[in-house]
Amino acid sequence: MDIATLRRLHKNHLMAIPYNGAGEDLSDGVHFVDPDENVIFETTVVNGRGGSCFQLNRLFFRLLRELGYDVTLMAGVTVEGRENIGVEVEHMFSRVALDGDEWLVDVGYPGPSYVKPLLISDTVQTQYGCQYRLIHRESEITLQRRGLVSRWSVVYSFTMKSRQWTDWRELEDRVRKILADAGQDDGKEILFGRTFENGQVVMKGRRYLTVRDGREEVRTITDDGEHRMLISRILSGTSN
Repeated sequence: MDIATLRRLHKNHLMAIPYNGAGEDLSDGVHFVDPDENVIFETTVVNGRGGSCFQLNRLFFRLLRELGYDVTLMAGVTVEGRENIGVEVEHMFSRVALDGDEWLVDVGYPGPSYVKPLLISDTVQTQYGCQYRLIHRESEITLQRRGLVSRWSVVYSFTMKSRQWTDWRELEDRVRKILADAGQDDGKEILFGRTFENGQVVMKGRRYLTVRDGREEVRTITDDGEHRMLISRILSGTSN
């Protein structure tokens, strides 16, 4: 159990398993609190389908704990999630205490975000051309990121409060209510992400973002065939 191993596990997991926003069909039920972890492992890892933060980070938390790491469950919220859902537990990730330091660990965010664990400190940290910083405001911490030529932007906000799986019951209830309202869609969203050796690629709706060594390129995909092809490449690991 050391930071070098944790870094390898984190990056290799992100490269091997995609973020798949359609990995969980919410129209068939919302299961953030009590999912079957064996089923999650079969679909996300064995079948290579990938999943959301509630699937990927839950399994990674279990892996780290079984390896003997001192790991704590965490909750966060994106700007979009705070506006649209209104809860502070929209996102699930972890932190690891190791040799007197604490590290943010997150293999379930579509990106762009940190590829290796991020030290909880006041210093600006650089990974593959991108910079990261943690801004403290009272009890809340905001994780910010910028590329080589982009401005600082918010990834998500969180507190250092230790969480339990049941803390996501509020989100379950809120999402069920949203899906039950007239005019709502079937709960699927177009959100996919994959990490490669020196960056990440993200498809959000029709917006296709590639980050390589801190340099960002954004395209709006209008052709349906190209859109399907790019999603397929993200899921298969040939997106780089």
